Amino acid sequence: MRILLVGAGGVGGAFAAIAARRDFFETVVIADYDEARATRAAAVDERYVGAQVDASDAGSVTALCHEHRITHVMNAVDPVFNMAIFAGAFAAGADYLDMAMSLSRPHAESPYEQCGVKLGDEQFAVASEWEAAGRLALVGMGVEPGLSDVFARYAADHLFSEIDELGTRDGADLVVRDEAGREIFAPSFSMWTTIEECLNPPVIWAGDGTGAGEWHTTAPFSEPEIFDFPEGIGPVECVNVEHEEVLLMPRWIDCKRASFKYGLGEEFITILKVLHTLGLDRTEKVRVKGVEVSPRDVVAAVLPDPATLGERMTGKTCAGLWVTGTGIDGEPRSTYLFHVVDNAWTMAEYGHQCVVWQTAINPVIALELLATGVWGGVGVLGPEAFDAVPFLELLTDYGSPWGMQELDPS
Repeated sequence: MRILLVGAGGVGGAFAAIAARRDFFETVVIADYDEARATRAAAVDERYVGAQVDASDAGSVTALCHEHRITHVMNAVDPVFNMAIFAGAFAAGADYLDMAMSLSRPHAESPYEQCGVKLGDEQFAVASEWEAAGRLALVGMGVEPGLSDVFARYAADHLFSEIDELGTRDGADLVVRDEAGREIFAPSFSMWTTIEECLNPPVIWAGDGTGAGEWHTTAPFSEPEIFDFPEGIGPVECVNVEHEEVLLMPRWIDCKRASFKYGLGEEFITILKVLHTLGLDRTEKVRVKGVEVSPRDVVAAVLPDPATLGERMTGKTCAGLWVTGTGIDGEPRSTYLFHVVDNAWTMAEYGHQCVVWQTAINPVIALELLATGVWGGVGVLGPEAFDAVPFLELLTDYGSPWGMQELDPS
């Protein structure tokens, strides 16, 4: 396996650090628009090579694939570049993985009731072409989406006979402080992506449990609920957020409802609302003193780079799936499958903060399963299309076990 890793930022750097401890691949070409950053990320392993790439140009991706005889393209940049990398991998005859799918566009007349272009629609529209070519595009293979989708497959195969709801619930107790020890606002993940998913209309799946159903939208930050997260994180208010799991899970798993709620916190929600009110969430460029800039790019640029926050961050992050329905014993069941990562551990073990590390470990595991032939397929597929057991076994083998907690089903 010869991997092209597009993006040497926080997640890309963590991917390189995790994969360096494994032996399932021949080489990884780490490519970034900033070649110096790619070269720094590549320095951790002799099997790595740094390179320059323009992620917005499919031809640039294809050329790099041909130059290095790439078999698998791993997309680790903001999803605004997805379709160029996706197309570039296909043109090169390589398989493809990403951690966030092609972008959505809200419905023009009824954005908070009806779906417009959904997350992943552009990729699924060409699934038959990937299938005919015998190539695989494994989409949504991060932590969220990704690990929660693996949990959904596991729950459907081993825990439940009927599923009422697949409810992704993510929360954390992370705190970032400045040099003086004061708590500061510093998102632990890409601010560009966070604005995209939090201010777009959230999508919810409503079905009959036998595969029939439809997606609809609701207002951002709607349906707040308190969810009690495990391993000391505790109660966190979670709200509806647009996310790929809701668009992936019902394609392979029968359920009556699929939702995604995230523990953003009151301060973060307020900041996002202000950004939207001021138009600073816009991606269209505006002219400022003779220079054209995207307001959202400016917001992302003035905030701290998430990759640099590890030394000033404390706490844990939790990604998980709350499944309700009927257990295999015929009784009502409510189960939370989860993965908790402590920032102190990831910093000590890998030198990367916990949010980017937790995102990066999942595509590394998926690539190992593909390399060894345990996973395989063609077309555009989500994590739900594969056996969950070997994935979860490898997650534990990598030193970061998952957990399961039974909740009151009443």
